[in-house]
Amino acid sequence: MTVDDYNQAVNWHADAVFRFVLKNIKDEEKARDIVQDSFEKLWMHLYSVDAAKVKSYLFSTAYHRTIDVIRKDQRQVSCEESQLPEEGHSTHYSDVGEVLEHAIKQLSDDQRAVLLLRDYEGYSYKEISDITALSEAQVKVYIYRARVFLKNYIGKLDVLV
Repeated sequence: MTVDDYNQAVNWHADAVFRFVLKNIKDEEKARDIVQDSFEKLWMHLYSVDAAKVKSYLFSTAYHRTIDVIRKDQRQVSCEESQLPEEGHSTHYSDVGEVLEHAIKQLSDDQRAVLLLRDYEGYSYKEISDITALSEAQVKVYIYRARVFLKNYIGKLDVLV
């Protein structure tokens, strides 16, 4: 891979990687940091990465970094946050998009990532397998289970009322 290939990769893939990460963590600043880390890692391995596989490399790097950030955030629960009073918000939703967003947050990290890569970003099972380092069969299983969960979750009429 050359420097020109790297610059072209930034132009072509930065937005897609950012959207993917943002869908997973819902924090723009952390998403920008993860994208920056991914491109930094690509720069560090510039001559060892094949230019034809740069997209897969970037998404794979961003995926693994996102999982690391999610796990780190789960471990860091501050005392102040745990003592805040719960805001009065109804558990009923009227917007299907809001219900879907809430349901996606309840998926496991792996299920959420493969579902977003498949349904939001349009990757093939093979590409998702390369990005996540899961087998193609496992990717299909995670996507199937995530879709079944979402169907059952959204299918409850009392949730939408």
